[in-house]
This record gives sequence, structure tokens and C-alpha cells, in this order.
Amino acid sequence: MSALRGCRIFVLAIVLASAWGCASTSSREGTGEYVDDSVITGKVKAAIFNDPTLKVAEINVETFKGTVQLSGFVTSRADIDRAVQVAGRVAGVKSVKNDMRIK
Repeated sequence: MSALRGCRIFVLAIVLASAWGCASTSSREGTGEYVDDSVITGKVKAAIFNDPTLKVAEINVETFKGTVQLSGFVTSRADIDRAVQVAGRVAGVKSVKNDMRIK
């Protein structure tokens, strides 16, 4: 009986440690958040690529916990404003950080 109880406690400890290891912190995403951010990144890239006014291939998109960061080079301030606007309209985007530069 004691060995069975010890085994159950050990299994419970393993399950709890695994769940805790997948949890997010302020500097690290959890598993679900990583998948969500990957989907958001893909949608933002597609939206920027499909926008007829943005003839830009040098915009990089990264997402962390719903915050999208745009970086890279564009030809005008209007392109920066439009890219930020397009990214902000994508479902799941909480905020957009602009780190783009005019070349």
C-alpha cells in the first residue's frame, strides 16, 4: 500500500512539474501562446503582402504575447503608417511596435 501511494505521489509530481514547465512567464511564452503568436505572425505577413499600397518585401514581423513588432526598411513614412495600420487590424493583435526605417 505504501509503495502504491508513493508511486501515485511521484506521478502527480511529474504531471504538475510538466504543467508548470509549459506555463508562461513575463519573458517566456507558454506552448499555447507560442502557437497563437505564430498564427498571428503569419496573418500579419499575409495582410502586409496582400496590401496593394505596400510594395515592400523588407518588413519583418515578430509576435510575442499578441504584441507585433514590425522591423525592416520601407521607402516612405506613408508605408510605415500603412504597415502599422494593416498589422493592427489583424485578429489577435493586441498592439503594434514600429521599428521600421526609411531607406
